[in-house]
Amino acid sequence: MPCVRSEYVDILCTQPVVLIDTGAVRLPRWPECVQPPRFGRADLINKNTICLWYDGTALEAATFYADTFPDSTVQAVHRAPGDYPAGKQGDVLTVEFTVMGIPCLGLNGGSAFKHSEAFSFQVATDDQAETDRLWNAIVGNGGQESACGWCKDKWGLSWQITPRALTTAISDPDPAVAQRAFAAMMGMRKIDIAAIEAARRG
Repeated sequence: MPCVRSEYVDILCTQPVVLIDTGAVRLPRWPECVQPPRFGRADLINKNTICLWYDGTALEAATFYADTFPDSTVQAVHRAPGDYPAGKQGDVLTVEFTVMGIPCLGLNGGSAFKHSEAFSFQVATDDQAETDRLWNAIVGNGGQESACGWCKDKWGLSWQITPRALTTAISDPDPAVAQRAFAAMMGMRKIDIAAIEAARRG
């Protein structure tokens, strides 16, 4: 099959496309017969990214999230090119990471702003084992329990560890069933799926 010019990685060519590691992302080394697409740093930036403010601990937080949640990674660490109010040249300024596939940017902006419950990640869990694992990982790493499946991590970021069974129960088409499940949830910290199901049955 002859080589063709293409703007896509999936090309028709007798020569392989080899990935090279740039340190932050893996980019294709194109065979000579292919005209590579033109892309730069700006093309690799997500259209919408959640920016989270930290007081010098963005890399620590991002590493914890990557170790705790599925489909989560630390992608790149960027150091300040000059001094700034919260740090010095060479300090970690931003960290690119994903939390369960959601692109995030951790910004070491200093102590001026704190996280609050006005923003949270809601994690849908499949069973009690997953609920327990994530809840215990967050709270056991310097975090704090709250109510109705909410907790905070050690950096003050809020998480809703929400079993799918709870979501289904409180949205039951029978108002009486939904009310019983909702009332049961209101008395909980970590969600107990068995108790929710029992309330649902009545």
